[in-house]
Amino acid sequence: MSDHEGHGGGAPGTDDDLSLPKATVAKMIAELLPNDVSCAKDTRDLVIECCVEFIHLISSEANEICEQESKKTIAPEHIIAALKRLGFETFTAEVEDVLKDHKQQVKEREKKVGKLEQSGLSEEELARQQEELFAASRAKFQSTQQ
Repeated sequence: MSDHEGHGGGAPGTDDDLSLPKATVAKMIAELLPNDVSCAKDTRDLVIECCVEFIHLISSEANEICEQESKKTIAPEHIIAALKRLGFETFTAEVEDVLKDHKQQVKEREKKVGKLEQSGLSEEELARQQEELFAASRAKFQSTQQ
């Protein structure tokens, strides 16, 4: 989708609807600031607007790259290329590290799911075993409380 598509005609998902969770952004800002410095609500809102605009800029550029490659799905490589094209080369190494970490987490998650499926136990059997473990844990806890 180019910059001219999908943003007119009262379509759902207009730019006015886009935002980030205020509490999450406030928490991130607070974690980065020294304890004796606070952030005004107007400042937090401005940071949110800047973040949304940055995301829009990068995703639009990535979409252009995607279209040039005749692809229908924006891939991480398109985001990295967009960062470079827009002059944010200094971010690419960190983005690539985050992508590598994400792929590793997905692999580990898939291993866990695979382990569960390979156990050969039905959901009912797994639930029964879980209940037994909970009961044993409760009993052990209660015996230490007396």
